[in-house]
Amino acid sequence: MALIEFDVRGKVAEVRLNRPAVLNAINAEMDRALAQAWARIDGDPDIRVAILTGAGDRAFCAGADMSDPPTGQDGLSFGGGLTGIGGRLVPLQKPLIAVVHGHVLGLGFELAMCADILIAADDTQFRLPEARAGFIDHCGVVHRAIRQLPHHVAMAMIVASEPLDAARALQFGLVNEIAARAEMAATTELWTQKILACAPLAAQASKQAALLGLEHGLREALDRRYPLIDAYVATADCIEAAAAWKEKRVPTWQGR
Repeated sequence: MALIEFDVRGKVAEVRLNRPAVLNAINAEMDRALAQAWARIDGDPDIRVAILTGAGDRAFCAGADMSDPPTGQDGLSFGGGLTGIGGRLVPLQKPLIAVVHGHVLGLGFELAMCADILIAADDTQFRLPEARAGFIDHCGVVHRAIRQLPHHVAMAMIVASEPLDAARALQFGLVNEIAARAEMAATTELWTQKILACAPLAAQASKQAALLGLEHGLREALDRRYPLIDAYVATADCIEAAAAWKEKRVPTWQGR
């Protein structure tokens, strides 16, 4: 059985963590497979949106597999390069939707926070188990949590392993939307179509600028140039945007 399932339908790629018997805990082989999936997605100009899900009913992901933990394959950080923990950070260029349910723990929580859009089932429980379990190593997840959540909410998760349910995660802006299990597919499709309606290269350029800009203060972020934005002016989509505006019609994006 494949440790991750990779499926492409039209312009959408779905990556599914597929170790439900161990709550989709990420081992070294799965981490390597994730790196290959992200590279395939960013390398295919016809893929415009990536969706990350987890198999089984109990968990999106229970974190790293402590019996065979990821070690940062080929110098990449954990999560196939997305997290920046334990190796080189390689952000996904394409928009990423994470669709989570049940237990979302440790490295699984980190992967969820790496997504651009986060959809949670109403039974989702986010948790940082490190302090309660007494294991701590390369714990980059705390740095995202303290940036994406109110200070005292994040610190309760960090120092007391306090769980965060879906309703409170929505309240604090961690997730974009909550859905019942039966509505998860429809909710995901709605967000997917919102992204597909946008110019793909413009969305990718905006994502790159936003994330790179976070590494600096506001003044420096405003003064910097961003490669994908600079390259966008020479694309067919940029020309199409101007033509569609002039002709008062809906643009047809090529992703080129």
